[in-house]
Amino acid sequence: MKIKSAVFERSSPDLRSCPQWARPEFALIGRSNVGKSSLINLLAGRRDLAKVSDLPGKTQLINFFLVNGTWMLVDLPGYGYASVGEQRRLGFNEAVADFLSKRENLRLVFVLIDSRLPPQRIDLDFLRWLEGTRQPYALIFTKTDKQSALKGRANMDAFIKAMGEWRSVPPALFATSSKNRTGQGEILNAIEQALAESRQG
Repeated sequence: MKIKSAVFERSSPDLRSCPQWARPEFALIGRSNVGKSSLINLLAGRRDLAKVSDLPGKTQLINFFLVNGTWMLVDLPGYGYASVGEQRRLGFNEAVADFLSKRENLRLVFVLIDSRLPPQRIDLDFLRWLEGTRQPYALIFTKTDKQSALKGRANMDAFIKAMGEWRSVPPALFATSSKNRTGQGEILNAIEQALAESRQG
């Protein structure tokens, strides 16, 4: 897939205020500071489409980006951030839960995992919950340039093994580095395939 255009469309605080359109949507979610904004910029082929910040919890709204005039990348608030109060954090989590479980034109959820770390309980707990929504999802292991390929592979294998508690067949997975620009083509191919399947369906 060739990206010809990618623009920020709008932000919404919750599912009720999200735009009503038929455009297929592909959501990105993960722990705070896992590299969502960098990945959006990588996929779009732009450096400044999504603002990159070192401050956890920077994304606090549901952000929509229109790609090639036909489908949407959706940047969801990260889970597990600590930069807002407890009540607001619960509100954001509720908005995300509503979006992931009820958004009808959501085609695929990409869950971002930090490849530098051993399996984290917060990621596993989120995926176990997501499994219950029956929403199709794939894993994206980010920041693969930050450690050796051997260490990154070991962390990915350990994560998939931990998921075996509730899932016998692992989901599709991708390894990315915004610095080295790896993984872009594979993820866009997965999106292209999902778009083709939705047209056929």
